[in-house]
Amino acid sequence: MERIDLEIQLREEKGKQLVKQLRKQGFIPAVMYERGKDSLGLKVSEKEFVKVISTKAGTNVIINLKISDKPKTSPAAKGESASTGKTHKGKTVMIKEIQKEPVHGNILHVDFNEISLTKTLKVQVRVEPKGEPLGLKEGGMLERIIHEVDVECLPTEIPEKLEIDVSNLNIGDSVFVKDIIVSPDIKILQNPELIVMSVKPPYVEPSPEEAIGEEAIEEPELIKKERKVEEEEEGTPTKEEGKKPKEEAKKEQSKEEKK
Repeated sequence: MERIDLEIQLREEKGKQLVKQLRKQGFIPAVMYERGKDSLGLKVSEKEFVKVISTKAGTNVIINLKISDKPKTSPAAKGESASTGKTHKGKTVMIKEIQKEPVHGNILHVDFNEISLTKTLKVQVRVEPKGEPLGLKEGGMLERIIHEVDVECLPTEIPEKLEIDVSNLNIGDSVFVKDIIVSPDIKILQNPELIVMSVKPPYVEPSPEEAIGEEAIEEPELIKKERKVEEEEEGTPTKEEGKKPKEEAKKEQSKEEKK
C-alpha cells in the first residue's frame, strides 16, 4: 500500500463562524484521534487533501501527517518546511470519516485515526468485476449486489481493490464472497455465502395481449369483492342469517296446527 505525505496545520479556529471562514480560505477543518490521548484539532488544504484521496488507494490511503504550528512568512530555517512553521513529529494515520455537504458534495470535515503499521485493522475494500460474462452475449445483465467487503489485515497489506473473474458466468450464474481470492494475510469478514455478482436474464416486456389478459383475469375477482362489501354495508342477510326466519316460521305454523 502506497504511503503519502501530507502537510497539515494545528487549528485554533473553533465555532461555526470561524470554521466557515476557514473553509472560505480553502481549508478543511479536521480532527486526529490518537490512542490514549486527547483529539487534536487540525486544518488541511482542500486542494492537497483532494489529491491524496484521488490516488488508487482512495480513502484507504496511508498518510504521513506532517503537522506544523502555522504558515511561515520568513525564509525556511534548517529542518523546517518552506511553507510551514515549526514541524512536529509526523503521525501515521488513515482516514476515519469524511463529512460532505449533501447537495454539492463539498468536503466539510475530516477525521483521521492514528494507526500502527504492526497491528491489524478493519477496512472496506471495493470489489470489481474482471472480464465480460458469457451471459452478456445472450442478452443477460451483470448485476452487482455487493460493492465493498470488510477485510482485516495490516495497514501495509490493504489491497486497492479486489477483482472477481466473471468471464465464465452464464445467465443465472452467481459469484459469492467465498469466490474472492485474497492473500493469506487478508481475512474477509463477510458471510462467505453472500452473493457478490450475478448474471440476470434479459428483461422481456409483456405483449399488449398478455397485459389485457392479466387485467381481465383480475377484474371479476375485484367486482366480486366490491359486491361483498356492498352487501355487508346494506345489511343484506347472509345464508346463515336467512335460515333463522324460516325455522321460526315453521315453529309458529306447528303451534297453530296443535291449537
